[in-house]
Amino acid sequence: MTVELREVTGETVREICRLEVAPGQDRFVAPNAVSIAEAYFHPTAWFRAIYADGEPVGFLMLDDDDTKPLYTLWRLMIADGFQGRGYGKRAVELLTDYVRTRPGATALMTSWVPGDGGPAEFYRKLGFEPTGEMDEGEVVGSLALDAAARPEGGPT
Repeated sequence: MTVELREVTGETVREICRLEVAPGQDRFVAPNAVSIAEAYFHPTAWFRAIYADGEPVGFLMLDDDDTKPLYTLWRLMIADGFQGRGYGKRAVELLTDYVRTRPGATALMTSWVPGDGGPAEFYRKLGFEPTGEMDEGEVVGSLALDAAARPEGGPT
């Protein structure tokens, strides 16, 4: 399996916007069209489509603010029918590799909506640790970049 992060282009934007999460998961992540629209009004937004073996399977967006420096996984979605295959994990690994190249990067932050069927366990398996903070009802998590190099986040 080859997973890639690709720029969203005029030729691919419609197929990326058509990707949807599984039924009942829409309360955990905004539609890709909303994310792409928001990105155009946030100068620090860095977004990519997730492809597996040449097929679009998801989307992610990073708040890439090197002036703070603060790097936050803002959106991650894997489309219905493609979940549970390791695509999300690999996409986060690729994103983490990118963040490591950014000035002053020591951690990758994210947040998630708590609740049954939500992504909390996914993020914890990747090594994100809750910080104890909440942001607009979402649990804030942090992944130390040195810990990200170890399988499943590894012991710290």
